Amino acid sequence: MSVAGRLLILQLVVFTVVAVVAGVLFAVDERRDADDATRRAVTEIAVTTAQFPEISEGLDSPDPTAALQERAEEIREATGTDFVVIVDPAGIRVTHPVVEQIGLPYTGHVEPARSGQPYSETYTGSLGPSIRTVAPVYADDGDLVGFVSVGVTRQRIAENFLRGVPGIVGIVAVGLAVSAVGAYLVSRRLRRQTLGLNPDQLRRMYEHHDAVLHSIGEGLLVFGGPDDSPRVDVVNDEARRLLGLPPAGPVPFDTLPETLRDLATGGEARDEVHLTRDRVLVVNSDAVTWNDRRIGTVVTLRDHTELRSVLGELDSVRGFAEALRAQAHESANRLHTIVTMVELGRQEEAVAFATRELAVSQNLIDRLTTAVHEPALSALLLGKVDEAAEHGVELTVTDDTALGPVPIPAGDLVTLVGNLIDNAIDAAHDADEPWVEVTVRQEDSTMIVEVADSGPGMSPEVLARAMQRGYSTKSEQRGLGLALVAQVVARHGGVLRTEPSLGAMVIAEIPIGDET
Repeated sequence: MSVAGRLLILQLVVFTVVAVVAGVLFAVDERRDADDATRRAVTEIAVTTAQFPEISEGLDSPDPTAALQERAEEIREATGTDFVVIVDPAGIRVTHPVVEQIGLPYTGHVEPARSGQPYSETYTGSLGPSIRTVAPVYADDGDLVGFVSVGVTRQRIAENFLRGVPGIVGIVAVGLAVSAVGAYLVSRRLRRQTLGLNPDQLRRMYEHHDAVLHSIGEGLLVFGGPDDSPRVDVVNDEARRLLGLPPAGPVPFDTLPETLRDLATGGEARDEVHLTRDRVLVVNSDAVTWNDRRIGTVVTLRDHTELRSVLGELDSVRGFAEALRAQAHESANRLHTIVTMVELGRQEEAVAFATRELAVSQNLIDRLTTAVHEPALSALLLGKVDEAAEHGVELTVTDDTALGPVPIPAGDLVTLVGNLIDNAIDAAHDADEPWVEVTVRQEDSTMIVEVADSGPGMSPEVLARAMQRGYSTKSEQRGLGLALVAQVVARHGGVLRTEPSLGAMVIAEIPIGDET
């Protein structure tokens, strides 16, 4: 049997069970409502009757039964209740629908009503189980002279309820008929959508589909729906891991990074570099067409985070090596000069030359190691000074630079400051007198990194584009520096901006708390 046929039978069974259960629950609710309505009605009758002057006067008369029996029966018949019983303060009936019960103790509870408030209960009395309310009766002087008990038997409530049962059954039958028609229409539509396949065939197709998704080593996203409201139809485990999505369940379209959402509406990508909060991804996308109509988009994701990290470390090591080579070359020149001066007998000039060159370098080292708590950051700044000098750029670490212990990993600090300085050195090359100025300081509970250069600077729009995908003004595909910086800043809840008054300055501000 096809899926549609099985679903039709299952729906009919479910709808029948639901309709019957709903009918029973509705009946139970109606019964409870009937009890509540009865309780309210007998309470109102008992309270009203207890306030009649003739009731208190009759209870004070020498023969309360003769004075009140006929009146109590009139009230009972007029209100449609089963009994209106008047009781003296001692709890003895002075009226009752069954004359033989007059003079006997009241078979209920009157003590709770002595406090002045009516008391309702369900109790089995002389007429059987009933819902009753006992109200106190007071004389004009305020003395308690008796009680009025008004009740309706359960039998009468049940008879009234049974008269409404056919209506409930009719509603259930109509609901069941409508459900059956709806189930048939749904089944017919499902038969067309599943091409009449049976569950085994569909299960095998799903198993193969699921196995393929789980075995793919790349992240896979499949977008569907119209361009104005795209949706995520398929997302495999690797894509969930790379994008930090929940391990199971549907993925709302708005939870994806903005650059990936742009691809869902027809954008194509070939080995584009996209950055999320924690990862560097290489993205490819292709449109899916059917009968010359685009029905969706397939996006694949490859994780290059570790590769970029290794490349960054390699660039840092290469930079340090170049700086050391330059320093060694320069030191060799200076040493050769000093040795020659000594050989020429000009020892005092040699000492002065060596001391002057050493003092400049040592002063910067002492200042940074004292002002900057993180050794890796101090070493980075010292290395960048030499690296910039080798590229013909004057790099200055301002006297304002001072940073105590901060709750930011050393690797993030190096990535943040190093990439900002690298971009500034590259941008400063085109100036006649290239220079870069770096400040790393702490202001209240915020770490501030300011990097200015002699280059043309970036507008806020260009900076925003660079923060998203890795922008570069160069022809080759580089420019991940600012994107990686933005990744670090966002991870620590900070902001990255340009200074409007100084177009060639980039400022990163990261909150570091009050304990630093």
